[in-house]
Amino acid sequence: MVVRPLLLRALIMGPPGSGKGTISSRIVKHFALKHLSSGDLLRDNMNKGTEIGIIAKTYIDQGRLIPDEIITQLMLSELQTVEQHHLLLDGFPRTVPQAEALEKKCPIDTVIDLEVPFETIQQRLTARWIHPASGRVYNLEFNPPKVPGMDDITGEPLVQRDDDKPETITKRLKSYEAETRPVLEYYQRKGVLESFSGTETNKIWPHVYRFLQTKLPDVSQKETAAPD
Repeated sequence: MVVRPLLLRALIMGPPGSGKGTISSRIVKHFALKHLSSGDLLRDNMNKGTEIGIIAKTYIDQGRLIPDEIITQLMLSELQTVEQHHLLLDGFPRTVPQAEALEKKCPIDTVIDLEVPFETIQQRLTARWIHPASGRVYNLEFNPPKVPGMDDITGEPLVQRDDDKPETITKRLKSYEAETRPVLEYYQRKGVLESFSGTETNKIWPHVYRFLQTKLPDVSQKETAAPD
């Protein structure tokens, strides 16, 4: 009899600027999870002009939240294409109805919650500059460009988004907390929530790494205790 290996279904959560993108890329590198980001998937569908992409763009252009059922339909459909892989969900679910719909199709084993103080995030995001064409992100404090104000690869100028202004950041963080707290409580009740606190991504990462080592082998070639 062939025994199929158990597949990990993980979810990563954290407010904007918590280092979630960096942590996610390291998880993918070391543990070979498929990274499924609702934001990336939405952008891809909007760029391709799919039916869901067109509907989603209508809501975004009107400054309205995309309804639960549209996001859920998009993500559950995409999940079918990666069901044979270890999985890291990002940006979904964001509401309890989304979490409940996901649970019926793909129960989550582990939720990695990044707890970073709002003050730290404000400092981090106001120091953030981007290269619009590629989406590359720089931070003047811990990941500055080699030449101030210029992209390392193209030499083109960097810009700061309106989203990274202090008053906008405060509003986004409060909105995130109000929206996701019920989801965190939902997974806490299920006993799958693991929280990692800190002010620096490079100090949070070793704890996330060691936790995931208890579930999956490191597939990268690194041999250090908590690699980058």
